[in-house]
Amino acid sequence: MTIVDNIRTYLVKNPIVGVCLLYYLLMALMVPGFFSANNSWNLVYNFIPLLILAVGQTFVILTAGIDLSITSIIAVSSVVGGYLMSSDVGLVDGSKWSMLLGIGGMLSVGVIIGLINGISVAKLKMPAFMVTLTSLMFFSGFAIWITQSQNIYNLPALLVDAPYHSFLGLPLPVYLAVLVFTSCYLLLNKTLLGEWVYAVGTNIKTSWISGINIPLTLVSVYVISGVCASLASLIYTARLETGSPVMGQNVLLDVIGAVIIGGTSLFGGRGKLQWTAAGALLMTMLDNSLNLVGMSFFLIMMVKGAIILLTALYNQLGSKSLTHA
Repeated sequence: MTIVDNIRTYLVKNPIVGVCLLYYLLMALMVPGFFSANNSWNLVYNFIPLLILAVGQTFVILTAGIDLSITSIIAVSSVVGGYLMSSDVGLVDGSKWSMLLGIGGMLSVGVIIGLINGISVAKLKMPAFMVTLTSLMFFSGFAIWITQSQNIYNLPALLVDAPYHSFLGLPLPVYLAVLVFTSCYLLLNKTLLGEWVYAVGTNIKTSWISGINIPLTLVSVYVISGVCASLASLIYTARLETGSPVMGQNVLLDVIGAVIIGGTSLFGGRGKLQWTAAGALLMTMLDNSLNLVGMSFFLIMMVKGAIILLTALYNQLGSKSLTHA
């Protein structure tokens, strides 16, 4: 096969990649400033945290669950990191250890809330939607209450400068995203836990009969989602130079949209992280291009919601046709 044939075959198997390429080319031609270097870097910086969040969400949705609490994890992580790192209120303010302590605290938030979600779903047999919606409400309120709706400033210079430091020509957050994506890809595709994730999402009763550790699988995916949310919060906090109790408030639609547009089934058992990455890229380009043409926030939400709904419908119809084939 020729190179052209290989590319054509790849795009047929991964249509979302082709959609991303086509959309990028169309916007570069039609939207002034979209193709500029400055806007390209904006795309990169907006894509990275969304990718990390969507990767964690993919694990959950593959088990036929959903994690609505990620925005509250982002907020609480940002607040906890701010309290631990800020020179105004930090426990070890001004020392070189404050940043390490803050990052550790932020990641701990993701683990703890992920454990609460996972244990509630796996052990208490509660619906994932209800559990994570409750977590979203409680911890979002907690972040606002503990800060009295005030932002936390004066974070370490090393943290706020980190997103703009580069290594071999690429910003440091790019390497974090690559590390997260690669680790999660290997975990999902090369380990026993990854096989369990797909099996549980495909048929939980069969998985139970087969001896799969369903509670461990479910708890693990919610912890992974929580840690990914905390890592995204770290990037947001560094870029905004602020610990904020409302950070990430509007990102949930984009995260779930990226996973769905990437082709992951809401009923579990079907999806790939590389598809999620393409879905996250398309959501980032969509948001960016609509902003550049001057569309209001509310219209952008309407457009993105319609696209997500149509994609979910398309995926559902595709699944039915495969079932009856």
